[in-house]
Amino acid sequence: MSTMQAIDIAQPGPPENLRQVTLARPSPGPGEVLIEVRASGVNRPDIFQRQGAYPPPPGTSSLPGLEVAGRLVEGDLGGDNPFGLRIGDEVCALLAGGGYASYATAPLLQCLPVPRGLSLEQAASLPENYFTVWSNVFDRGRLGQGEGGAQESLLVQGGSSGIGMAAIQLAHAFGHRVFATAGSDAKCEACRSAGAQVAINYKTADFVEVIREHTDGRGVDVVLDMVAGDYVSRELECLAEDGRLVVIATLGGHKATLDMGKLMRRRITVTGSTLRPRPVAFKAAIARALHDKVWPLIEAGQVRPVIDKVFPAADAAKAHALMESSSHIGKIMLRW
Repeated sequence: MSTMQAIDIAQPGPPENLRQVTLARPSPGPGEVLIEVRASGVNRPDIFQRQGAYPPPPGTSSLPGLEVAGRLVEGDLGGDNPFGLRIGDEVCALLAGGGYASYATAPLLQCLPVPRGLSLEQAASLPENYFTVWSNVFDRGRLGQGEGGAQESLLVQGGSSGIGMAAIQLAHAFGHRVFATAGSDAKCEACRSAGAQVAINYKTADFVEVIREHTDGRGVDVVLDMVAGDYVSRELECLAEDGRLVVIATLGGHKATLDMGKLMRRRITVTGSTLRPRPVAFKAAIARALHDKVWPLIEAGQVRPVIDKVFPAADAAKAHALMESSSHIGKIMLRW
């Protein structure tokens, strides 16, 4: 049986518990393809999985890794193949797990052609962030679909993260006014370079006051929140009437206090989601939207992946340590 190199979790714990191992190469099932992986993205859920706090969905590979790019080498390309992919094509793919390996299987419907002009390392940085941003900012958050239309505004908490940079760039590319928070002046400058009109250093300024000042007291239409906790009540303070708060992570805590009277009077929507356990059909719809609306922006250079550092796959522990330090801007990648 053919084998592959992979990064496994020896046991829940610190980054040093990641180890390089030799495993049997997986075989694609119905509707799946096998990808010879050249690059894998490192994401915050990988950290949580390594710590034992985010187990993979049932039936999914126990290896961490939610996004890859590489070459199609085997699989079921019949039936629904919306992008006309063929064996030998270079693709990037969203996975529910198993991305820290030199070979990975993925549903064909979650594979996208590599955008023209991007390297495989750049392409591997796209799926987890862009699927997440599209699903939460534009679908759940309905940015641009409220009364303000294209004039609606977005606040991105954690703007210098991989998801944050993708959200800033996409919202800016579609003509929306973007605010972002980050934890240093250098990170704020990166947010402005990505398209944020106003970037707020949350360590030295109150984002609620800054947003009120820059919107003449109106507030923003959508907030993308990766913090939760006590941020939630403050975010209600800087949301406009009919505003939407979308929570996608709880780095600041799982519990929050809501002023329900304020929520009702201002017709605020609070929602949230996780992407990993959603069915293939749900993710396939996002893939089609990205190919139709976002891939042309990438190929035109209006939106570009921001990569902080690329590590050899054997140095996955160093990649995790960098992510946990929160000193990075944009994506952290593994090279195979």
